[in-house]
Amino acid sequence: MSKHVLGIDIGGTGIKGAVVDVETGALLTERHRIPTPQPATPQAVAQTVKQLVAHLNWKGPVGCTFPAVVQHGVTLSAANVDNAWIGANAEKLLEDATGLDVIVLNDADAAALGEVAFGAGKGHQGLVLMLTFGTGIGSGLILDGKLVPNTELGHLELGGHEVEPWASGKAKEEQELGFKRWTKRVNRYLKHLEMLFTPDLFIIGGGISKDWSKFGDMLEVKAEIVPAVLRNNAGIVGAALAAQAVRDGKIGAINSDLMPTSLPSSLEPQVVKASTPKPRASRVKAAQTDTMPSSEAVTSESKPDLALKTPSSSELKPQKPSKIP
Repeated sequence: MSKHVLGIDIGGTGIKGAVVDVETGALLTERHRIPTPQPATPQAVAQTVKQLVAHLNWKGPVGCTFPAVVQHGVTLSAANVDNAWIGANAEKLLEDATGLDVIVLNDADAAALGEVAFGAGKGHQGLVLMLTFGTGIGSGLILDGKLVPNTELGHLELGGHEVEPWASGKAKEEQELGFKRWTKRVNRYLKHLEMLFTPDLFIIGGGISKDWSKFGDMLEVKAEIVPAVLRNNAGIVGAALAAQAVRDGKIGAINSDLMPTSLPSSLEPQVVKASTPKPRASRVKAAQTDTMPSSEAVTSESKPDLALKTPSSSELKPQKPSKIP
């Protein structure tokens, strides 16, 4: 059976795709990009995906990323796309449009799968946490090659407020933050994640990763932390991997193990002994953090108030996810 799959990365501004060799992670065609239709309604996006498939003259399985929580092929949220996607059966919609078998998964989850199989996370066992800093903050959590889907860790609260609009790449740009000030915010966020999950490896992706040399040395965590390797191709590769796994009958649902149960010997994860990070001057100093955007002061920068509060009955009512402009 052919190990070639079309991977498509659906985003708020562009829909891009390429045919992928899922045994090597290599793109077998040039990546083709079509602007995301505005408004990005389900029917409009489906027709754009159909156009992309036709351009590549593709007749096989398709893996698609989507900027939303995706469960059993249904999109339960919508980021940078029309709210009509909330509750839509994305897989059926794209299958009807293309006439092909389609698997849909969260975009950060797909990027994490690609990086663990062929990029910065290759060869790492244990818990790998990938974060994508861009318009928002995406997250992909993988344990021993198995995806824990839809973690949405950019929406965690820190000091009583959501992290994403405070520490994303978009926040850095819109608030005109220098790398030093932005990295202080990211450090506070990473330390909170490390306290909650104790990952063996952090992978930093998204558009900000291209500037790793400007901020990577300032990151302060105990775990190993590295930049993404596949960059803009990570989602395409990860989506193709997910579709191939379903095609091979190795998984039965989108929210199960999306990694192939076996990889070629050259790609098999190996147990890597974690090295102890060498102390740096910046690590032995108390981390300084920016004040969270709120009228409520955070009393301690090094120990933010993380106490849980009981939501009111009004807060428990389902809320329509906010749309990032």
